[in-house]
Amino acid sequence: MKDNPAIFASEIDSASRVPLHVQVRRLIREKTIDGALVNGEGRLKTEAELGEIFGVSRITIRNAIQPLVDQGMFSRTRGKGTFLRSSEIENWGGTLIGFVESGDEAGFEPVGEILHQGMTNRHDSDVATLLKERAVFELRRLRSADGTPVAIEQAFYPPDIGVELAARDLTDAAIYRIFEEELGFEIKEARQTIGATLADAQQAARLGVRQGHALISVERLTIDREGRPLELLRAVYVPERHQFSITLTRRNAKPSA
Repeated sequence: MKDNPAIFASEIDSASRVPLHVQVRRLIREKTIDGALVNGEGRLKTEAELGEIFGVSRITIRNAIQPLVDQGMFSRTRGKGTFLRSSEIENWGGTLIGFVESGDEAGFEPVGEILHQGMTNRHDSDVATLLKERAVFELRRLRSADGTPVAIEQAFYPPDIGVELAARDLTDAAIYRIFEEELGFEIKEARQTIGATLADAQQAARLGVRQGHALISVERLTIDREGRPLELLRAVYVPERHQFSITLTRRNAKPSA
């Protein structure tokens, strides 16, 4: 590595619309799993070392690492460094990411097609109750992976957020990145329910399955640090083409000897 310090720089696309620090963050996550960036004690390389490895500035490294600390992947000890939390590898399934971000991490090309977008008050009472709004901005998209239809997402947003989103091209937009990096929202958590349903005629035609085909259904309410609802997402996925991996820990479990 000393002979070629910028060993992972070739994996960064400076022409990509994905911000540099976001690309570096993904690579840090991946290379940490591979054991390339931590020592035997789980200590992450310094910001200066990481800057050389990825060929970027220390500011970019700092912006890449901080969300990983906030998410609990790393912990920082003053005077000692940044350390991998051993439980984090077991809990990555609980990290909130969108379809575009999951594609970036899983290695498939996420593609979107807008089916509908705009303000509406024609929705069920649960939408108004959960978002605390009578009129909302609706975004419905078909999501594909490497050209194969995977999901239909129907998302609802408060009107002021809808105004911001409507000014952008939402075809392949990563909404959570827009929230955090452009609109300044600090996402706290999402409450998600996963179930099952059967494809109706319209869903079947969009997803390329037969009517009545079993689908995974998801409802997710995302809120900010102040408890304000940011998004209500309802989606259906073709289970053969998309899987959810969730790690569960037993409450009050005794630590292993």
